[in-house]
Amino acid sequence: MTSFRLLPLSLALGAALCAPAQAQSLMELLESARTYDTAWQSARLQLDAAARRADQARAGLLPSAGLSAGVSRANTDVSRPPVERTATTQTLGVNASQPLYRPANRINLEQAQRGVDVAQAQLDAASQDLLVRVSQAYFDVLAAQDTLTFVQAQKAAVSEQLASAKRNFEVGTSTVTDSREAQARYDLVIAQEIAAENDLRVKKLALDQLVGVTGSQPKPLALPLQLPPVQPDNVITWVDTAREQQPGVRQAQIALDIARLETKKAETGHLPTVDLQAGYNIQRNPTGTITAPGINSRTNNASVGLALNLPLFAGFSVQNRIKETLVLEEKASADLETTRRNVAQATRTAFFGVQSGQGQVQALQAAEASSQSALDANKLGYQVGVRINIDVLNAQSQLFQTKRDLAQARYNVLLGTLKLRQAAGTLTLEDVRAINALLTP
Repeated sequence: MTSFRLLPLSLALGAALCAPAQAQSLMELLESARTYDTAWQSARLQLDAAARRADQARAGLLPSAGLSAGVSRANTDVSRPPVERTATTQTLGVNASQPLYRPANRINLEQAQRGVDVAQAQLDAASQDLLVRVSQAYFDVLAAQDTLTFVQAQKAAVSEQLASAKRNFEVGTSTVTDSREAQARYDLVIAQEIAAENDLRVKKLALDQLVGVTGSQPKPLALPLQLPPVQPDNVITWVDTAREQQPGVRQAQIALDIARLETKKAETGHLPTVDLQAGYNIQRNPTGTITAPGINSRTNNASVGLALNLPLFAGFSVQNRIKETLVLEEKASADLETTRRNVAQATRTAFFGVQSGQGQVQALQAAEASSQSALDANKLGYQVGVRINIDVLNAQSQLFQTKRDLAQARYNVLLGTLKLRQAAGTLTLEDVRAINALLTP
């Protein structure tokens, strides 16, 4: 019987996973995405717009001034006695006003400033989402590359097994069944290879579109890999952090604050307003007036004073507005609690997902060693005639499937760690940089 030979997996993986010279790290592609991703840029511009709205609201507390000028000509025609007179009037004035007591304007400024906080929370959420999206697309490409690599290595092993079965059949040491089984398995692996190649192509296109780089080549993980543990290892701590720091919770909390300010602003509908007003106006009649024709006159008028406005009755609009804002305040409070509950549930799910993923990695590492031992045993049994060809093929398939599952589990744990921090609202660029350090140099 011809001895069974299997292409060493290490050689196949080394050729496929060797990173090209132009390979990019996760941080490099992330920097490209920050200048290319429109969703993140939109959130940043929204923050700038919110800051400008706050400046507009501040204008309600600052003085205002205006310059006015005008020229008019009047013609008077009296029938009895017949008199016709024409007079020209020229005016020029400067008037200014300074709000002294306008509580609604001050509340408007507070609301606008809280609007800036909302936009900042939205930008934080967009930044964290960008980190996760780029990391997800990055590891999707690596996972697709690993799948293609393992399928190609399996194809080489099955091809060797097929050639061995054919040789053994030709010399009469095996049946035609062995050749047909190996041929069927080979054809199946070819189909899997085609699907893996297409999946890798699609994943690369998705990454290119996200980061704005054509032909991106992610660097693979450096093996052997020691996955970082989750710190702190306490779900309650993560949930408590999420209920306070998560951007969605912060937005809901600020929305409640704005609703409370809206109630206070509605209550100011009963309050008076006081403004300091000053003006200087000049009126000139170069040809005289209608009553005093021919006399060049000029009048200078300077004034300063306080203007008080006290609302008395507005058809119960103020009372009804207060009732409306109180209801909206209760709604904002309910929305805040709903957001906190959802965030707490998402954080628990992410935390236990990472823990489960770490357990799966350990189990798959043990399964990989066991599958390799099983393959070696089946190869030896096939050589001595106590195992048939299908046993070796099944052992090969199990080994490569385990390796694929192990690689995917590692990626899932790394991504799960980022998603856990995103759920808690603590994801930063440093967290991604720590994962970037796990890549090959």
